[in-house]
Amino acid sequence: MSTHGDGTHLVVMGVAGSGKTTVAALLAKRLDLALAEADDFHPPANVAKMHAGHPLTDEDRAPWLLAIRDWLDEQTAAGRHAVVTCSALKRAYRDVLRTARGPVRFVHLDGSRELLEERISARQGHFMPPSLLDSQLDTLEPLDPDEDGFTVGIEDEPEEIADQVVERLSRR
Repeated sequence: MSTHGDGTHLVVMGVAGSGKTTVAALLAKRLDLALAEADDFHPPANVAKMHAGHPLTDEDRAPWLLAIRDWLDEQTAAGRHAVVTCSALKRAYRDVLRTARGPVRFVHLDGSRELLEERISARQGHFMPPSLLDSQLDTLEPLDPDEDGFTVGIEDEPEEIADQVVERLSRR
């Protein structure tokens, strides 16, 4: 079971290049959480569409979000707490994830367009091209005050970002 103690699943969210995968892996290790990468839940058609430089529609994302939610349900049923990466760009998407059994808290990794573009351009072998960053930034709806979650900047090293997240979680 998780050492953050409250039985909450974490969704590390943000646009491409924000460090979701790296930070989520650090959190999974530090907090003894099951870990999943949302990209692994995309159907092949979504991957092909993004690889071709086309942004996904809400209809494209619907089965993907339900698959992530179902995975969180499986973790709850198995008595595990989890962290999953997911862009979760719109509140409506986060609302789907919030229907998982057990509480879901969002950790929004946020940074400047310039830093994000630099990081995306440096990645090798990822299906998300830098050309889709503007689409993601245009779609992003930051967490609303009534959503369970918080925002952390991405300017620091991943270990320091994970430290900030753990510290924020311990305050709750």
